[in-house]
Amino acid sequence: MSAAIATLRAAGLSGPYACAIVTGTGLGGLAASLEERVGLAYADIPGFPRSGVSGHGGTLHGGRIAGRPVLVFEGRIHAYEAGDAAAMRVPLTLARDLGAGAMLLTNASGSLMPEAGPGSLVALADHINLSGLNPLVGEPSDARFVPMTDAYDPALRALLHAAAAASGVALHEGVYAWFSGPSFETPAEVRMAGRLGADLVGMSTVPETILARFLGLKVAALSVVTNRAAGIAGGDPHHAETKTVAARAADDLTRLVCAFVARLPPPASPTGS
Repeated sequence: MSAAIATLRAAGLSGPYACAIVTGTGLGGLAASLEERVGLAYADIPGFPRSGVSGHGGTLHGGRIAGRPVLVFEGRIHAYEAGDAAAMRVPLTLARDLGAGAMLLTNASGSLMPEAGPGSLVALADHINLSGLNPLVGEPSDARFVPMTDAYDPALRALLHAAAAASGVALHEGVYAWFSGPSFETPAEVRMAGRLGADLVGMSTVPETILARFLGLKVAALSVVTNRAAGIAGGDPHHAETKTVAARAADDLTRLVCAFVARLPPPASPTGS
């Protein structure tokens, strides 16, 4: 981890940061909104995992939004790529070590909500882990027993809603169900998820939320609805649709995220060298 930190600091990614942001499929354009932007390819960071999913850029950016220093992970590695629910542990640990006190996760999702069709934005209020996986399996310390009540920080969620109102972006709220992927959910699985209380389905975010809480980071999360979930109002999702609709919603997402970051407190103090 020390080699990765040294590499990042040498590239100008030194922290501290008001927030670290992880972008989902088709949402990497958020990085273009950064002022004073510097970037480093994941391939150039020691020990850093690389995503092979189209629509995930593979660059770590640092810069400013509304004067606040932020990190933007342009793309993520998924559990279904690595065969490991803890695949994002190194990136999130680096964010913590660089002084990011909060984590904003974004994803593309399928919607079960009649009021939230393709192109809608949804703040996550909670999640359901339907994958059977957990990134803390094998963690030896008692820190593995992470409380998950209010995993999606209520104060950060309130900031998201305030930011949405100020930026003129409609923002729903819902519960996200994590399926391991990479195949899309079946209509029967979607019906099951709905009966369990899910509003959205997707293949990411939950392991990162668990890891972030383990690392002491506060978490907020935004879903961009890219399709109706399988069997809902004719929903028959595919990856090309996910990328296309996410790109169309990118402007709303960027406005909302910029307004959200502007409401965050500045980082308290620099991290140690």
